[in-house]
Amino acid sequence: MRDKVMDRWSTYEPFYVPLADKKIADIVITHHARTRWISRVESGDPTLEQISDFLWMKLKEGYIKPYYRNEQDVYLIDDDLVMVAEFTRIEQETDIAGNPLHKMIVVTFLGRMSETIELRDLKSYYSWLRHSRRMTLIKNSRKRR
Repeated sequence: MRDKVMDRWSTYEPFYVPLADKKIADIVITHHARTRWISRVESGDPTLEQISDFLWMKLKEGYIKPYYRNEQDVYLIDDDLVMVAEFTRIEQETDIAGNPLHKMIVVTFLGRMSETIELRDLKSYYSWLRHSRRMTLIKNSRKRR
């Protein structure tokens, strides 16, 4: 999917899809993201190709958007599914204008906002998680004494 043939003889145009200020030419799905997909998005046994095809289609149609305006790693798919992704530059590959192409590494899927209401405000959700973990650690340390 990365290269498509142009009309001229034996020249190739790198295939990419724009997302914010990045030009995505490749998608990598981590093992953790696949297990989270199975547990939080879709049960069954989807292959990596099925998940990446789903993401390519959503990228092409423009249904993947940043969760917050200033955040660069949390994205919403169809205004419902929350995904965490990182981007790395693909070395020695550029588009026709010479701009760099990027690889999107899907770190995890947090779930659907329609099913998990806490995902509607990630900042308060993460602060609640940190607080609950800290309180659990404090309670466990009290029991040891």
